[in-house]
Amino acid sequence: MKIPTKLFKPQNLFFLLAIFTTFGCKPKSQNDTKKIAVVISTLNNPWFVVLGESAAERARELGYEATIFDSQNNTSKEAEHFENLIAAGYSAILFNPTDSEGSVSNVKRAKQASVPTFCMDREVNSLDGPASQIISDSFSGCVELGEYFVRQLNKKGKYVELLGLVGDNNTWNRSKGFHSVVDHFPELEMVAQQSADFDRSKAMEVLESVMQSHPDINAVFCGNDAMAMGAYQALVATGKQDSVMVFGFDGADDVMNAIADNKIKATVMQSPKAMARTAAELADQYLNGERDFGAKTPLAVKVVTKENISEFGNYGVKK
Repeated sequence: MKIPTKLFKPQNLFFLLAIFTTFGCKPKSQNDTKKIAVVISTLNNPWFVVLGESAAERARELGYEATIFDSQNNTSKEAEHFENLIAAGYSAILFNPTDSEGSVSNVKRAKQASVPTFCMDREVNSLDGPASQIISDSFSGCVELGEYFVRQLNKKGKYVELLGLVGDNNTWNRSKGFHSVVDHFPELEMVAQQSADFDRSKAMEVLESVMQSHPDINAVFCGNDAMAMGAYQALVATGKQDSVMVFGFDGADDVMNAIADNKIKATVMQSPKAMARTAAELADQYLNGERDFGAKTPLAVKVVTKENISEFGNYGVKK
């Protein structure tokens, strides 16, 4: 279509705009057709389901297409997701890693393809791979939990520690924070420390096995709430649920209810919703050219007990 020269007079600008709009020349918004992937280590845990769904929901609110992918706690499956997402032209990845070391190559592969990755909850052992890592302050949270643990046991007793995935930094940050306090009390004896992979069923099996050799324990410290519920089930099966205290980490719905019912002693509240929303918002900033944030974005956590549980809702502080 040839546009007459006289139309370029200032009084005809509105007419020109109408022509361009009619013929498909309307500018697109910056987020049109951009896709964000949400890759979660496992959807076999309600806490991670909330993390994934919250991330996808916030990404959609910001104008992106968002799809959740389940790695099933399998680094090979995770690698397959990354390969497919890069090929499919996703603009960013909100990522809950399966392994702090094994997931690094996936993050770097995405970076080489100019696809920024934002880690949620779990870290990878790379400062230059992810655009940012949005994590809870697990160490400090378990320092606070360790202090509460010591008070509840009156500085003496036998306990079991159930670790999460051995390849996950959260496992060791929580364990180290806890032991930085508890190990100063010589009358508190750890009779067993075993991994239950952050899994409820495995935690029940592991604790049942440990209690065959150590039936006189006083407490169980668990690296997450799924294992805390599994430990409680093991105690119920042996009739010891009223004499052994259980401590968790996450702020999951079932553990919050169990604390209110005097079944679980305490947990550490970290909000998957806050982490997920922060990750989506940082991805949006990145894709819009704003890069003024650090390699790590730590979020505060808080110990939840029967005394303060009224301050909290499911997966976070009440507004």
